[in-house]
Amino acid sequence: MILKAKRWLHEFGILGMNRRNAEYIMRFNPRSSFPLVDNKLMTKRLAETYRIPTPPLYHVIEYHGDIAGLQEMLNDHKDFVIKPARGAGGSGILLITNHQELRFFKPNGEVMSWTDLTYHIFDILSGVYSLEGLEDRALIETFIHPDPVFASVTYYGVPDIRIVVYRGVPVMGMIRLPTKASDGKANLHRGAIGVGVDMMEGVTTTAVHRSIVITHHPDTGHPLSDILVPYWKEMLYIATRTFDMTGLGYLGADMVIDRERGPLLLELNARPGLQIQIANRKGLWSRLELIDKAPPDIFTTPEMRVEWALKTFAP
Repeated sequence: MILKAKRWLHEFGILGMNRRNAEYIMRFNPRSSFPLVDNKLMTKRLAETYRIPTPPLYHVIEYHGDIAGLQEMLNDHKDFVIKPARGAGGSGILLITNHQELRFFKPNGEVMSWTDLTYHIFDILSGVYSLEGLEDRALIETFIHPDPVFASVTYYGVPDIRIVVYRGVPVMGMIRLPTKASDGKANLHRGAIGVGVDMMEGVTTTAVHRSIVITHHPDTGHPLSDILVPYWKEMLYIATRTFDMTGLGYLGADMVIDRERGPLLLELNARPGLQIQIANRKGLWSRLELIDKAPPDIFTTPEMRVEWALKTFAP
């Protein structure tokens, strides 16, 4: 049975975790470059030098004493996001849609007090949500108002787009849609939905929720396939440029589409998960092999890498 399963995975070009780690992450992602993506503040500042748009940053809190001026700063912003600079998997991200007289409203209607808010920031600074449990910084960014194209298939929160990039070539993409189970966050392990995207057309295909293929959003009831993703080709260009920006040969680029600003780079991941294969009903390994066999000249510019991917990975 085990041998049969291995043959099936090989036949469909499925990338497993061990091969991903040994042949792609360890081989193409130098450890010295990990801080560029593990630290969201470093990613944001690097993106600015490459003129890659990111969500505007309002404030950075480095020390507990910085809380003193926070209340006055927040008076200029009705809604905002607080996140740890070195958080992972959506941990520690706090979305605030409005605030009145030191009462802060989350997307689900829950109300936080000023004390609750500052305690959350103190937890971030103490490293509760950081990758290694070390002291961290709290970033306060603009609140993303998502493009309405995903409104019918989103439960609160903000959907995002994950594109896997190998040697600068966009390999596969999916939309991650928040659900009630994920508490409005677009993280698959928290219960969000992953929806595959046709590389050529930028149209959603198969959807998966907790490793089960579904056709409709469990909370809104709307169909998940055949949604035309706006700015799709532009996001492919942003994704491929993150390779030039970081030097990481195998990464995941996470983006959001703001209804006013368009596509924005949210963060990068040097260890992207493998669920994207389930959402697309296609294997990553077979596509990575094609890239390794591609003519060297296709890697010359971001534009050439994108055009080659669109042609090669078309249905």
